[in-house]
Amino acid sequence: MRDLALIGFLTALLGLGLKRPFLFVLAYAYVDIVSPQRLSYYLLNSIPVSMIVAGLAFAGWLIADDKRHLKVTGRQWLMLVLLAYAGWTTLRADLYVEALSKWDWVWKAMAWAIFLPLTLRTRLRIEAYLLFMILSAAAIVIVGGIKTLLSGGGYGVLHLMVDNNSGLYEGSTIATVAIAIIPVILWLARFGTVYARDWRVRLFASALILACLLIPVGTEARTGLVCAGALAIFLLREAKNRIAYMAMIALAVVVAVPFLPQSFTGRMSTIQTYEADASASTRLAVWAWTWDYAKENPLGGGFEAYRQNSLRVKMVSSENVGVVELVDRSVVEDQGRAYHSSYFEMLGEQGFPGLILFLLIHGIGLIRMEVLRRRHRGAEGDQAWISPLATALQNGHLVYLVGSLFIGIAWQPFIYMLIAVQIGFDTYVSRRANEGTRRPWRKAPLAASPAV
Repeated sequence: MRDLALIGFLTALLGLGLKRPFLFVLAYAYVDIVSPQRLSYYLLNSIPVSMIVAGLAFAGWLIADDKRHLKVTGRQWLMLVLLAYAGWTTLRADLYVEALSKWDWVWKAMAWAIFLPLTLRTRLRIEAYLLFMILSAAAIVIVGGIKTLLSGGGYGVLHLMVDNNSGLYEGSTIATVAIAIIPVILWLARFGTVYARDWRVRLFASALILACLLIPVGTEARTGLVCAGALAIFLLREAKNRIAYMAMIALAVVVAVPFLPQSFTGRMSTIQTYEADASASTRLAVWAWTWDYAKENPLGGGFEAYRQNSLRVKMVSSENVGVVELVDRSVVEDQGRAYHSSYFEMLGEQGFPGLILFLLIHGIGLIRMEVLRRRHRGAEGDQAWISPLATALQNGHLVYLVGSLFIGIAWQPFIYMLIAVQIGFDTYVSRRANEGTRRPWRKAPLAASPAV
């Protein structure tokens, strides 16, 4: 039944794409994020669904899309340079066979991110793609939220529809993404035009945000807790009454703590006692190893270069017994430990040139969203949505960058989709501003959405 439902939905979506080719682009977002081929037992998992849908999306754009305002931006060129550089490091990788396995999905994610902005030429398209991204991620988040409410979850035991612990189905990754999409959910609930903005939309958005907040609890991912704290700080910037906002956050934390599983609070407490936690201590050791490796190999070692590391980590733990403090010292050995940081992942695999390109792509995105946020702050009418969307995309991006400090998601396709939406949004607003010098912007009525 699951296979039939997945095939039926995907077939219907692709069938509609024959009339509106942009729907192929939306279908790819669903396929890439949810990965229905991984959920299928025997039908979709034998078909190259992602390649087929990507081909349809590109063909639909090439044949039927309006290309009068076609523009390739600086960030797209930077992503192309990074992709080419990653291809070069793959050819000379220290572990060539392992590197090819990662390259196989990295180039597809980057190629899509470079292509996607070319299709996002209207507000409706930008909003529709964001909506598909959020709802596709919600398919995973809602399952995780329900399981957390029913069972409390647990580190490494919260299964999110599939047993394969990779992509967005990996605990720390989905915890980061779940928190990162909250600002976009809030924007869609407030400014979305694909649907009528009534109590049903607000109710669903509230429930989805609750599910997003439950994901770090269910996965017991410390990264998720850090991201949630960072988002609370980022949202403070736009709060009308900051004192009331901080009081509400403090009250929510006080109310929530008694209901949290003991295993969750115990794991979160290791953030302060990292020297006694093997995971945190080896993570620091990997970072030190990567830095030394990069100094000897400044151009990087290619994908999966971390598999060469060999670590000896000194552990220190203490326990108070009466008035006496017992200190236990031990040494833990580990090999092939993953980077557990996107920045060290880029440094180790792509060297200093790759890390610089990575930082430029993300840094320019944050700056451009800040420019749009400030330029259109206080705008009314048909421009009222611009500054809030720039803020939402910027906050989501910042949450990802915070989470990236502690998990290796430098090439995560979801964030590159978000960057592509930023580029399309930036290009669209700039083009309309230039057109506005010749004619005023016109607001499309809600009941008659423009064609996609």
